[in-house]
Amino acid sequence: MHRRAYLAAVGTAASTGLAGCSSALNVLGDDPCTGENCHIGMSRTEFLPEVYEVTVGDTVIWKNTSEADHTVTAYESRIPDGADYFATGDFDDQASAYDAWHDDRGGRLAPRETFEYTFEVPGTYEYYCIPHERAEMVGEIVVTE
Repeated sequence: MHRRAYLAAVGTAASTGLAGCSSALNVLGDDPCTGENCHIGMSRTEFLPEVYEVTVGDTVIWKNTSEADHTVTAYESRIPDGADYFATGDFDDQASAYDAWHDDRGGRLAPRETFEYTFEVPGTYEYYCIPHERAEMVGEIVVTE
C-alpha cells in the first residue's frame, strides 16, 4: 500500500514539473522567431511580435510561420519622411502592392518564406498583411538612433 502512495506522489510531482515545462514551451511557442533565421513570425492573423524595435542600419527578417499566405506591406502614409517604401514583392508604393495582390496574389509570402528589409531612417513604421488587414494583422517597427 505504501508503494502505491509513493508512486502516486512521484507521478503527481513529475506531472506538475512537466506542466511547468509545457507552459514554458507554450510561451516560447508564441514567438516563433528567435535568433538569426527571423525576427518576426506570423500566425494566421498576427505578426509575432506585433511591435519590434531596432536601431538604424538593422535588417529585420519576417518569416511566414503559418500555413496561410501573407504579405508585409508598409502603410505609405505611416512611415517616416525620407524613408524608402517596403513591401513583399518590392513594390514602389502601397497602391501597387495592393493591386498586385488582388490581381494575382503579387507580393505573396508563402509558408516558410522570408522577407527582409534594412531600416535606414529612424522613426516608426506601420505595416500590414493585405489579405488579413480586416482581421487587424498589423505590425510596427520602431527604429532608434
